[in-house]
Amino acid sequence: MKSYPESVAFLGQFGRFQQVVFLLLCISIVPNGFGAFTLVFLADTPAHHCRVPDVNLTEDWHAAVIPVRVVNGKEVLSSCSRYRLDVVRNLSDQGYSPEVDVNLTSLQEETCQDGWIYSKETYQSTVVTEFDLVCDNQWKKPFTTTIFFVGILAGSFFAGQLSDKFGRKPILFITLALQTVFSFIQVFSVSWSMFTVLLVINGLGQMSNYMAALVLGAEILTGNVRLLYSSLGTCFGFAVGYMILPVCAYFLRDWKSLMLALSLPCLVLFPFWWFIPESPRWLLCQGRVEEAEAIVRKAARMNKVRAPQVIFEDYIVSKPKESQPKEPHSILDLVGNFEIGFMTMILCYVAFTMSAGYYGISYNTTQFHTNAYISCFISAAVELPAYVSSWLALRYVSRRMSVIGSLLLAAVPLYFIQLVPEDYTGLSLTLEMVGKYAITTGFGLMFAYTTELYPTVLRNTAAGICNTVARLGSCITPYLLELRSYSPFLPYIILGSLAVLAAFATVLLPESFGRPLPESIQQMRKRERIKCPCIPKAETPVAVVLSENPKS
Repeated sequence: MKSYPESVAFLGQFGRFQQVVFLLLCISIVPNGFGAFTLVFLADTPAHHCRVPDVNLTEDWHAAVIPVRVVNGKEVLSSCSRYRLDVVRNLSDQGYSPEVDVNLTSLQEETCQDGWIYSKETYQSTVVTEFDLVCDNQWKKPFTTTIFFVGILAGSFFAGQLSDKFGRKPILFITLALQTVFSFIQVFSVSWSMFTVLLVINGLGQMSNYMAALVLGAEILTGNVRLLYSSLGTCFGFAVGYMILPVCAYFLRDWKSLMLALSLPCLVLFPFWWFIPESPRWLLCQGRVEEAEAIVRKAARMNKVRAPQVIFEDYIVSKPKESQPKEPHSILDLVGNFEIGFMTMILCYVAFTMSAGYYGISYNTTQFHTNAYISCFISAAVELPAYVSSWLALRYVSRRMSVIGSLLLAAVPLYFIQLVPEDYTGLSLTLEMVGKYAITTGFGLMFAYTTELYPTVLRNTAAGICNTVARLGSCITPYLLELRSYSPFLPYIILGSLAVLAAFATVLLPESFGRPLPESIQQMRKRERIKCPCIPKAETPVAVVLSENPKS
């Protein structure tokens, strides 16, 4: 039987049809770039202090009612307390002067009874200022980010299986609609609870849209163009969206205006429905040969080439033999077979590590510079050379060694940051950016590597499961960064250690460089195997299925 790439080889690799699919799918990914990091600005906490109501206080007492703290060697106003207002009022009425007649450190303090005053130097408003997510409610800020990633996690889990069942194209546009509509509705949130519920639903479409577009393009395109799309096109689309975010946020300092500006333009993506086809590979796996041929014949007309009379002849010839019901496939196929389950377990752990490292470093970039917009833009710009590196690695270097190298390169600078003197902030920044570059390169590799290892009937489910586990890594990110209160280097040590362990685990994965994509589980079982060296030969060998060609 001819493979799919052989059956459609007459189309060429990058005719007009492939160019349209490539461009439109990359554009559809742009919203994922800014959507993944909007909380960097939406949930940022500006400088703030207790509000002091209009009471009869002298000018000196009004200026002294907020205690002064020393933070990182600098004197700043207390964010969550003030001197007891009734005591201060009495002292002011009696004519006493602060620090002249009264030692302020002897006065009792109280919490902010009348709300807070927020600095508008950087933002006009954020979700934090809108719903007062500070002081006693400060726990809601990292929880807000985590709940967003929980939505992404749930979407990744279900979207992969739904895409395998109902098709790549419908899930792509359904998740895009979820992301767009609920981003818009969030603007009208009247409480933090309402905002977080809508944020979860928004998250359902966030990375699910990315994965659906990734798999759809990887199954339509072939050869080097598929590799270019999977490793560079989709990632550049994401990075462009990421870079757009700080630019929009710089000009729109109000969180509601920013949300509107990022959601409404996504409406222009929905007409793409009439230009992006369903995956012919998926249609063939569903036995819908006529529909697959119709798409390929339309592609032939767009590319101005002549299609053979019968494109998928082998599929049609074998069709009468398939009168018996097709064997259903589900998530259980990923764990029911020991070899596939072993491979899935390692891929999930590596994806978890890379996700925790990627989002941990990305959300920590606001510490790089006093200007949050510059910090975010630097973090986004670093991804461009990282994705180029992942593309070059996917094209010329084995998958396994590329992933191992990126993990170790990410771990080394994260370990070394703690050795840098406090005054050498530029060196610390450089090391952290090297870590961001390496982990981003690895992230780009893993999307391609994972989809190459599984057959068409399980590809989107497998990608969705690995992406789901990866989201668990992103879910812990906000709380991982909170460990800086114990030691500023503790998050780096944890992320570096996870990366080293993942590098060793990757040694046990199969290679997929230069091999054709498997179309069925049976093809996976017929391939060359690698035995796990950790298990004695007397036991059942751990065979890891060697995968095939670039990405899908």
